[in-house]
Amino acid sequence: MPEVLFSVDQSRSFYDQAVPPHNRWHPDIPPVATVRPGAEFRLECREWFDGEVHNDDSANDIRDLDLSMVHPLSGPIAVEGAQPGDLLVVDILDIGPVPQETGPVAGQGWGYTGIFDKSNGGGFLTEHFPDAYKAVWDFHGQIATSRHLPGVRFTGITHPGIIGTAPSHDLLGRWNAREAELIATDPNRVPPLALPPEPRRALLGTLEGDAFERAAGEAARTAPPRENGGNQDIKNLTRGARIFLPVYVEGGKLSVGDLHFSQGDGEITFCGAIEMGGYLDLGVDLIKGGMQTYGVTTNPVFYPGNVEPRYSEFLTFVGISVDEDGRQRYLDSHVAYRRACLNAIEYLTKFGYSPEQAYLLLGAAPIEGRFSGVVDIPNSCATLYLPTAIFDFDIRPSTDGPQHTDRGSCARTS
Repeated sequence: MPEVLFSVDQSRSFYDQAVPPHNRWHPDIPPVATVRPGAEFRLECREWFDGEVHNDDSANDIRDLDLSMVHPLSGPIAVEGAQPGDLLVVDILDIGPVPQETGPVAGQGWGYTGIFDKSNGGGFLTEHFPDAYKAVWDFHGQIATSRHLPGVRFTGITHPGIIGTAPSHDLLGRWNAREAELIATDPNRVPPLALPPEPRRALLGTLEGDAFERAAGEAARTAPPRENGGNQDIKNLTRGARIFLPVYVEGGKLSVGDLHFSQGDGEITFCGAIEMGGYLDLGVDLIKGGMQTYGVTTNPVFYPGNVEPRYSEFLTFVGISVDEDGRQRYLDSHVAYRRACLNAIEYLTKFGYSPEQAYLLLGAAPIEGRFSGVVDIPNSCATLYLPTAIFDFDIRPSTDGPQHTDRGSCARTS
C-alpha cells in the first residue's frame, strides 16, 4: 500500500481531525506534505457532509444540511519543483470506500444519493422536484443496490468528485469578481446563482490566526468546477485516469475529496452521485512549462479511466431545446438535456417508480449524457443513455406494455 499522506479518523468530524482538511480554495493554505515527481501515495477522505446524512428512511437530514460546510478536501500536497505554468500530471491508481469498515458514516459499506430542497441548493430539475428526498445504497464489492430503488443493481464507476490545484491570488480574485457580478444580476434568486465566500464553517487546513481570518473572507467555495479542476464531477476520472492539471502556485498544492461510488453524467440531483468517504491512491509527475506548450491554460485535460462497467445495451432518451412550457429556445443544450432527463423519468414511472425514485436513479447510475446535435437551428439535441442491464426486469418498449409493479419508495421528509 502506498504511504498515507493524509489520514482520516472516520469516527471523528472533519472539524476534529488530527490534521484538518480544507473546504475552501485559497493559495495560502499550507501543504500537509511535499513529494517528489514520480511519487505514489494515498489520501484518505471524509464524505462531503461529514457524516450528517444517516442510513435510514428519512430525508430530514438532506433537507437540513448546511452547504457552508462542504467539501472536506484532503491535502494540499505540494510537488517539488512545480511552478506556475507547469502541468501537474496525476494518475489515479486506485480508489474505493473506507476499507474493512462498516459503520454509521457513508463509505463504511454504504452511501447515499439526495435530492436537495429548492431553498437549499436545489438541483438540475429543482423546478420539478423542489423537496428533499434520499436513497441509501449498499455496497457489495463493486455493486450497488438500494432498498429505496428495488429492481436496480449496477457496477459503480468510482471516482473523486473533486480533484484540483490551488488558485493563485490573481486567479482567486477573478473567480470572486465574476461570480459576484453574476450574483448581482439576481441577488435574491432561490437557489442562488453562485455561492460567494463564506467565513462561517470555513476550514483552511493548518492556517491560523490573522492569516486564517483574512483568507476565510476571500477563499472560494468548492461547489463549482473552475480552471483549477475542482468539483468537475466527471465519472470517468476513475482507476487508470491520468489528469493534467494547470499549476498556478509554487508546489501546485493538489487536493482531492467528494468521493463517489457511482454517478450518472451530470450528477443531476446535485447530491446525485452515491456519496461516500474512502481512499484515493495517486501518482504525480510534472511537465515543465506544459500549460503554454500544450495550450492547457484554462482547464485540465485528462485520459479517462480504463477500469469501469461495460454495458452494451442502452435505452436512449432524446431531448430538444423546447422548454416544458412549449417555448422555443435557440440551441439551448442545457434545456435539451433537461428534457431528455424528464423524458427518462416519465418513462420509468410507467414501471412503478415514483418520479423522485427515477430522478435519484438517473443521478446515481452510470448513465451517459451526450450533446448529440448543437448546430441545427433552432433545436439542440441532447441524449441520455440508460443501461438496460441494471434492471432485473425488461424496460425495453414492446407490444406487451410496461411491467408496472409496486417499487416501494425513497426516503422523504416528515
